[in-house]
Amino acid sequence: MTSKKDKFISACATLARGEAGRTGDWRAKRPIIDLSKCTPCKTGKPSCYLCWLYCPDGTVGRGMPVEIDLTYCKGCGICAEVCPTKAISMEVEEDFLDADCGGRTEAERVPGES
Repeated sequence: MTSKKDKFISACATLARGEAGRTGDWRAKRPIIDLSKCTPCKTGKPSCYLCWLYCPDGTVGRGMPVEIDLTYCKGCGICAEVCPTKAISMEVEEDFLDADCGGRTEAERVPGES
């Protein structure tokens, strides 16, 4: 076990992304980030990242632009709830089915269209 660097930290944990396996294929809602509203993307500075901090599965990246690993995202919506600028919306997963399955791919989908 590594030693603590801060005497005020009482618990430490390392994110274990994908501990439950590839869960993205049974998600009911998909998080979509509007980068024009996202604080780090708007300011060009590494700030905010509340979505990263509160994601229980560690699927949100802290880079710029902010990205969500949909392979492991369960679609819980916590990232959308904690986003102060409402840059993340939860969209119905069925809207993103592959063209082979009769739906549209994410690239073909028109934002705001149901």
